[in-house]
Amino acid sequence: MNPYIMSILMCNLALGTIITAASYHWFLAWVGLELNTLAIIPILAKHHHPRATEAATKYFIIQATASSIILFSSIINAWHTGTWDIPQLTTQPAPTMLLIALAMKLGLAPMHFWLPEVMQGTDTTTAFIIATWQKLPP
Repeated sequence: MNPYIMSILMCNLALGTIITAASYHWFLAWVGLELNTLAIIPILAKHHHPRATEAATKYFIIQATASSIILFSSIINAWHTGTWDIPQLTTQPAPTMLLIALAMKLGLAPMHFWLPEVMQGTDTTTAFIIATWQKLPP
């Protein structure tokens, strides 16, 4: 991969993390998470090997599902409270759905079955990024 493209993708990873960490609004947090996901997909698939393609596809499907659950949870919360602020998570289905989505994104215990398969399909540096940096924004 071209070093310029790789540096742009790494900057997008950092930018997605900063946007998510600094957001006070549900939609901006979701945008930061999506930017982070979309920046890691080409890094996952940079090796033209079927295992790398499979790992990138699995990662994309799991992260897209979790992001849609986060967005749905925030819409339900905004519908009940009238605000998109993150600290105003008060209605009951929204926190449960958010917890499930964050467990999917982080690869926590009941939702962790995708993580070892994705790690096996990548090289060591990419697996390190997935295991550390990608866990910061959620």
